[in-house]
Amino acid sequence: MNILWGCLIAAVGLFFLVSGTTKSQFAIYRLLVARSRILWGDRVHSFYQAAGILVAAFGILYAVGVIA
Repeated sequence: MNILWGCLIAAVGLFFLVSGTTKSQFAIYRLLVARSRILWGDRVHSFYQAAGILVAAFGILYAVGVIA
């Protein structure tokens, strides 16, 4: 079951990373950006890139079993 959840978490992290890099116009990403812009201002896409890397790394480590 860890493999399933780890892959799902990694997929969300990759979504954040790719969306932040391309400054996507996908509806869910635009909603997240609108809420995060209050705190992060114009650096909101950089925030989602960094968060995406961390979330994807956590998901991979969870899927492999390093983090239980």
